[in-house]
Amino acid sequence: MLNFRLKSLTAATVMALCIAAQAQAQTPKISNDVVKIGVLTDMGGPFSDIGGPGGIVATKMAVEDFGGKVLGKPIEVISADHQNKPDIGVAKAREWMDVEQVDMLADVMNSAVALAVVRLVKEKNRIAIVNGASTSRLTNEDCTPNSIHYNWDTYSIANGTTRAVVKQGGNPWFFVTVDFAYGNSLQLDAEAALKQVGGTVVGGVKHPLNSSDMSSFLLQAKNSKAKVIALANAGGDTINSIKTASEFGIGRDDQQAIVGLAININDTHALGLAQAQGLMLTEAYYWDQNEQSRVWAKRFFARTNKMPTSTQAAIYSSTLHYLKAVEASKTDDAATVMQTMRDTPVNDFYTTNGRIRADGRMVHDMYLAKVKTPAESKYPWDYYKILATIPGEEAFLPLAESKCYLVTGAAKK
Repeated sequence: MLNFRLKSLTAATVMALCIAAQAQAQTPKISNDVVKIGVLTDMGGPFSDIGGPGGIVATKMAVEDFGGKVLGKPIEVISADHQNKPDIGVAKAREWMDVEQVDMLADVMNSAVALAVVRLVKEKNRIAIVNGASTSRLTNEDCTPNSIHYNWDTYSIANGTTRAVVKQGGNPWFFVTVDFAYGNSLQLDAEAALKQVGGTVVGGVKHPLNSSDMSSFLLQAKNSKAKVIALANAGGDTINSIKTASEFGIGRDDQQAIVGLAININDTHALGLAQAQGLMLTEAYYWDQNEQSRVWAKRFFARTNKMPTSTQAAIYSSTLHYLKAVEASKTDDAATVMQTMRDTPVNDFYTTNGRIRADGRMVHDMYLAKVKTPAESKYPWDYYKILATIPGEEAFLPLAESKCYLVTGAAKK
């Protein structure tokens, strides 16, 4: 009888322990009782209209639409200007993770900043979802298990535009490139795409970031006699390049054409259709593409008086994807949330059936577009004609060509 009671007690105890363990496993675990998101961006420099203040608005919209809380805990958004300097960006990111206990870094504008920051989030075991930076190294040579590249990258925008221009007879090429990680990566990816389709490069020139005077660089491009002058820059540098080219008469005849490899809708708006008309570009998102994209864009416009860039739209989408993963995982643990994000398709106004690969690349369709003429534009911000959809599997670097150690199985960095 005593032995039976002991066995019963033991069984009951084991059952209780199992129930307790199961309950503990299902209990939400949010570190520091808050989920904190840090938007690291360019607030007043050449990329501030691409992400910048609008990116912060997009992040806050995502948090509001999610309900302001996750698993019963508040969601906080903080922001900082890295001034396009990697040392400032890393210092701020380190402070956020060590002192502010930030769980996820958003936007991470500027490729040089992003490359430095993703190494740090790996070390600190947090998450970075990069949207503003474009270098394809982020999911190739410099991939990490803690970072996602969500929007476009230099491979996708270089391939789409380059192939389309060469197909229309645009060859040979001369590059005007911003001299930092993004520009160098964009030119290399464009040159690789040119080689594949039989294009040639006759030269190039590099300029500093945020150059106010592009005259000498555009004169070198004009004197090269290249059929295509490719702008491997972005933001204010692209706008200044196109304005300078117009002053020198470049692009007014069939002798030379300007191709912007990274044209954002804010660039087109700043230039005006009279100057921007005819430009070919590759985009990840266009506000007027369908009803879903228009509904969200108009909400964004009501807060900013501007239509969103693809970067700002991607910041909203990726923030919401992150918060849904925290909720589904019942934790803000970085590794668990990252796995849930990889396992969950992205379906929203930004993209359909997007997926995050092992290298951190969010694969989604891209769009080849052309800037309308003033006569073709029927209402404000009616700027693009979508010429073709580039399937995600074609738009981004194939995994078979990846140098990411998470894909190749090489020794862990």
